[in-house]
Amino acid sequence: MQEQNSVVLKIRSVYNSLTNAEKRVADYVLENSEEVLYSSITELAEKINVGETTIIRFCRHIGLTGFQDFKLNIAKETTSPETSIHENITFSDSVDVLLQKITTENTMAISNTTKMLLVSELEKAVDEIVKANKIEIYGVGASGYTVLDAKYKFMRLGLNVDANLDPHIQAISAVNLKEGDVAIGISFSGSTKDTVETCKLAKEAGAKVICITNYARSPITAVADIVLLTSAKETPLRSGALTSKIAQLHILDILYTCIAVKMKDKAVQNLNKTAKAVLDKLY
Repeated sequence: MQEQNSVVLKIRSVYNSLTNAEKRVADYVLENSEEVLYSSITELAEKINVGETTIIRFCRHIGLTGFQDFKLNIAKETTSPETSIHENITFSDSVDVLLQKITTENTMAISNTTKMLLVSELEKAVDEIVKANKIEIYGVGASGYTVLDAKYKFMRLGLNVDANLDPHIQAISAVNLKEGDVAIGISFSGSTKDTVETCKLAKEAGAKVICITNYARSPITAVADIVLLTSAKETPLRSGALTSKIAQLHILDILYTCIAVKMKDKAVQNLNKTAKAVLDKLY
């Protein structure tokens, strides 16, 4: 991280007033700024051996609202302007080069996600969803649209599923869940407050919680009973990038197919029934 960066100046200006634990955060950030960009707050806390609250206090000491605001400012100061569009491009790239770069990254996201996905966790998720009385899917922002796609796929199978993008309604639905129900939380960062808090409410109500996230060590995985991991690279400047969504959709497609196979004839019947229901919607 370059000396002239404002975050560096802010850190140095308050360094002597920081606690010993906060100084460890400052030292680590100054030496490993790029690594911080791709870490969740839980991962960073473990690397430095401090609590998550220490990192939040450190961020506020330098005038930022929290860890995500901190990462956003680091990204602005340590990456080139092109990375807000796509991480591996330059403004001088031709259309052909852009095509190849983006295709390679998206393909890699699918390949790496497949490697990260534990079959044992996938099997548990399939079993819980198939036997669930009710399924609620939670997510906001870019992940919210992945949530709606999941709802559509599961509805086609005849599952009792719902999803809503309003965090207030999500919270209300979560407290009304009970044992035998399943809550699915989707958050790339694993640190989205609304989604994490809603999953906590669902778990407290007795539901099984499944999460889809990019970070094995993050607030949402601490809540979840079953963790399905994606593997896509995304800086704060590219939040909601299609690469991360492609990785999430890859997991959903695998999950949907595994559920359908387990349901066998019932899945086929429901797919035929739901297809017929919308048949007259097409010319």
